[in-house]
Amino acid sequence: MENPEVLTDLDVAGTHRSAASGTKSVMKKLPEVTLAFWIMKIAATTLGETAGDLFAQTLKIGYFLTTIALFLVFVVTLVVQLRSSHYNPFFYWTVILSTSMAGTTMSDFMNRDASAKFLSNGAKSLGWGPQGLGLGYPTGAAILISILLVIFAVWKVSGMTFQIRDIVTFRGEALFWAAILVSNTLGTSMGDFLSDSSGLGYLGGAALVTGVLLVLLALMKVPAVPNVLLFWIAFVLTRPLGATAGDFLTKPVAKGGLDLGTAGSSAVLLAVLFGLMAYAQVRERRTTGPRAAAEETVTRQAG
Repeated sequence: MENPEVLTDLDVAGTHRSAASGTKSVMKKLPEVTLAFWIMKIAATTLGETAGDLFAQTLKIGYFLTTIALFLVFVVTLVVQLRSSHYNPFFYWTVILSTSMAGTTMSDFMNRDASAKFLSNGAKSLGWGPQGLGLGYPTGAAILISILLVIFAVWKVSGMTFQIRDIVTFRGEALFWAAILVSNTLGTSMGDFLSDSSGLGYLGGAALVTGVLLVLLALMKVPAVPNVLLFWIAFVLTRPLGATAGDFLTKPVAKGGLDLGTAGSSAVLLAVLFGLMAYAQVRERRTTGPRAAAEETVTRQAG
């Protein structure tokens, strides 16, 4: 049976090296999954939606160039995270944000085209390069689901654990972040479909996703349901929740939004996320110090 703590504790504090056990001390690289984690995840994905739209649509850079630029940002932030020897909230959540921004424009580029439906204010084009592949949300989602399943299949064949709190290797973390990028892109497609094509609107789409997340929360109490599976479903679904929330903040009132604009909404969300990251950093320092001292004591005793 899966460990019931997966959704509430991703603490991968290191094991201790001793002559008897031969295990290797490893610092945790991922955060604990608490209520604060999910709040930060939704804030980051909402900001990813508004910031991606800011660059691609408001600034009229276009989906093609914005996707390339934001993917390069993702690579840079990922390298910083992978090279870090321990969990750093700023590094971790910067990668989450970069996957959300890149996922927004990647999804838009896959699903949209240059039709008037996606080009506001009478514009006939959107930036240099292809306007979009025009695959549509169902086809785009099907492709992304297939890619995500391939990543999980490779992950399974590699023999590395799906228990997120036990990911301590470079290959394991690389697979984790690949799944994060694709899941955030998939979540964008799902969110846009709910907002634009399902007839539910922004608030209706957000309400539907929230209802499903509450069902997942209830399923945590069912021993037969793997909590690792619930974690990944929840991780994917918080992205369309952020996407619909972001659209609700930025889209015109005539379309059911608040018309706050992508720039203003992004600035407020960035401030909120930065504040949460700073709080997480302070909290991590308070808990890491005593934990490191305890591990050092154990190591000395074992020696």
